[in-house]
Amino acid sequence: MDIRKQAGQKGETVAASFLEKEGVRILMRNFRCKFGEIDLIAKDKEYFLVVEVKMRSGTKQGLGCEAVDRRKQRKICRTYDYFRMKYQISEYVSVRFDVVEVDQEDHCHWIKNAFEYQM
Repeated sequence: MDIRKQAGQKGETVAASFLEKEGVRILMRNFRCKFGEIDLIAKDKEYFLVVEVKMRSGTKQGLGCEAVDRRKQRKICRTYDYFRMKYQISEYVSVRFDVVEVDQEDHCHWIKNAFEYQM
C-alpha cells in the first residue's frame, strides 16, 4: 500500500474517532461506487452526514477544505445520490456535507456544512 493511501486511511480513522467523541454515529466508511467514494457516512441527530476527510502534513499544500473544489463536490453528491438510491433513503431526509481536516498531530478541524448539494 502506498504512503498516501496509508495516510488517508489513518486520517479517516482519526476523523471517525473524533466524530464519535462528538456524538456522531458512523454508519459506513469508504462507500465506493462507479461515481466515486465517500470517506464517511454518519448520523448526527436529524442529519445524514457525508464527510470528506482531508489529511494534511503541513500548510504548504493549503487547507484540506480547499482541496474539495466544485468538481469534487459534484462527484461526492453523485456518489451520495447512488448511496441514497441503493439503500432506499428518502430524498427528503436531511443531509449535510461536511469536511474534517486532520493535521500531522492528529488534530481535527470539523467544517460543518462545508458545501451545499451540487446538481
